Amino acid sequence: MTYCVAITVNEGLVFASDSRTNAGVDQLSTYSKMFRFEDIGDRVFVLLTAGNLATSQAVVSQLRHDLKQNNEPNLRSVEHLIQAAEYVGSVSLGQQQKHQSAAAGSSIDTSATFILGGQIAGGRAKIFMIYPEGNFISATGENPYQQIGEIKYGKPILDRIVRPETSLEDAALCALVSMDSTMRSNATVGPPIEVLIYRDNALCFDRTATLTADDPYLQALTSNWEAAVNKAFTALPQYDWSGTDAGDPK
Repeated sequence: MTYCVAITVNEGLVFASDSRTNAGVDQLSTYSKMFRFEDIGDRVFVLLTAGNLATSQAVVSQLRHDLKQNNEPNLRSVEHLIQAAEYVGSVSLGQQQKHQSAAAGSSIDTSATFILGGQIAGGRAKIFMIYPEGNFISATGENPYQQIGEIKYGKPILDRIVRPETSLEDAALCALVSMDSTMRSNATVGPPIEVLIYRDNALCFDRTATLTADDPYLQALTSNWEAAVNKAFTALPQYDWSGTDAGDPK
């Protein structure tokens, strides 16, 4: 399984992804799900992937091939981020159809979902979630994040904390807590955790981190968050049950 999240705030963008693709009693497989495309000073893109691994890797390979061969369109030739999202959606749909044909008659799910974020010089930094059908939606001030993969466990902290005025550092911390909550509840999501902070108009990537399972910071984050949650729980007011009527169970 997979969990990836991207957050947009006034200061810029934050991306986080796990690296686990298979979990079992005796097998753990890891692959990066964060891919960067950088033309320093002109444009930057981050692609997060979830779903069928063969499909997502084929999509990334075609994006790189189109750039190398200068095929049209490509991530260097598009003029606006929305055109980049349309292009990635088209590539994804084509690769899924190709894999579906190869897997005809089987129960293999060849679909893939992506988050594309970045900035082109002169435009705004944005993030888009690209569905398997090739269409997409963008994050907004009211919904300043996008998730793909195993999304439910890490959503509550995002809803409670992230606002447009949230700092990049706090947004990154929130993304890591969201990831930690997901790993706690789902063993198919796991480290290494990749995190990238992009400051608006930087047009380069200069703040990235990869946190392994034994990373001291990741371990401290996990233990401190668990302690804080338990402390908050014990401080909650108890409901007064003395005036209730149990009655007869029906």
